[in-house]
Order: sequence, then structure tokens, then C-alpha cells
Amino acid sequence: MRQVISSLENPRVKEVLRLRRSRERRRSGLFVAEGPREVGRALAAGLTATAMYHAPAVLADWPHGGEEVTPRVLAKLSYRAEPEGVVAIFVAPVYAIPPAATLVLVAVGIEKPGNLGALARSADAAGADALLVADAVTDLWNPNAIRASTGAVFTLPIVDVTLADVAALPLRRIAAVTGAETHHTAADLTQPTAILVGAEDEGLDAPWRAIADVEVSIPMQPRSVDSLNAATAAAILLFEAVRQRG
Repeated sequence: MRQVISSLENPRVKEVLRLRRSRERRRSGLFVAEGPREVGRALAAGLTATAMYHAPAVLADWPHGGEEVTPRVLAKLSYRAEPEGVVAIFVAPVYAIPPAATLVLVAVGIEKPGNLGALARSADAAGADALLVADAVTDLWNPNAIRASTGAVFTLPIVDVTLADVAALPLRRIAAVTGAETHHTAADLTQPTAILVGAEDEGLDAPWRAIADVEVSIPMQPRSVDSLNAATAAAILLFEAVRQRG
């Protein structure tokens, strides 16, 4: 007889709930993905699933198996208000900075998980070799970051770094700074390059600006805004590098 998890007090349910905390994700090296798109992309990327939970009443056609749960249990497991039928626990991949990298994005002090996920999405779309994350308040395995990345976090090398790590890279460091005299289109991005973007509210602080080879700004014609958010600025700079490289 097929067993169905129906109790909200089941230890497996409690394990998923613990992984909503960043501290627990970091301690265990695990994260939770939910919905057929995210779970399917994590599996396609070759990530290891340690557990998977599926509610056939919500998602009838799911080819990857998993332990069956009731819709009530699925709702408890899900971070989202409207569960999509499947939740899985994965081992978070661990990467090093690619030694032959020619284009990396460095995200410094990012606070909002949605922005961090969007940065990963932009870096992946532009063909960057890695996303380097420094002084982050959130982490890439936050459910909102995973969703905003549309699965980029499953395949793009993402590495936690320090200022010293970035300063030691054999790359030209281009810092996005509001009001910098050099426009982003005037900077040479054809060389091996690290693009540095700062937090949503304050940008890059003095120590990070000090290691930059060039500071660039993105010309704007605002009516009321005075800056772009980190993910938007990063996308513009990344695709300017793509344009210059032909």
C-alpha cells in the first residue's frame, strides 16, 4: 500500500521548514526548490536531490517521482502562497572562481534576495563566467532569489568572496558608481573584466572603490530617480561588455 505523508508534524515536513532559515541552509549545505520549473531545472543541471515531495492532487503529471503528500502538507512545505505541486531538497553546489574567467560580475552587499537572483539571471544571460558575492545580507538559496534567477543559480558558478579575493583577481575591475565621469560605453570592456556593483541603497563603499581600475556611470535622464537598482545596472554593464566583444 502506498504511503502518503498527511501529518504536518512529520519529521520530513519539519526538515523542509528548517531550511527556510539562511543559517540552516548555510550549516547544512542544503536548499529547497519548489514548483515543476525550478525542481526540473535543478535536476536537469545535475544537482543532487536528497528528498522530493509531490502532491498528485495539485500536479498530476510529474515524471520525477518523490514521496506523495497531501495538498495540506504541500501547502505547509511551500514558501509560496500558491503551491505548484512539488517541493525538493537539494545539495547546494560549491564552486571555485574559474581560472580562465574573462568576465565576472561581483555583487557587493546585496540585501534583497530578489535582486541577488536577478543578478545571477543577468550574469548567466550575458555569458559571464561567474557571479562573485561579497558581504551579502541574503543568500542565493533564499526561495525568492532562486525564483528571481529563473534557475540560473543551478548552473552559473557562484562563489562567496572577500574584497581581498577580488583585489587579487587577474582582471580589470570596473566599478559602477553613480556620477562617475567615465560613461560605461567609454570604458574598455574587451579585456578580462570584473564588473563591481554595490548594494541597492548605498552602492560601493570606499574600500571597494579603491580597488577599482575604472569607475563608470550609466547616463540617465531622470525625472525623479537618482540611480538604477543593482540588477539593472549590472545587466546594462554586462551586455555592454557583450556588445564590445562582438
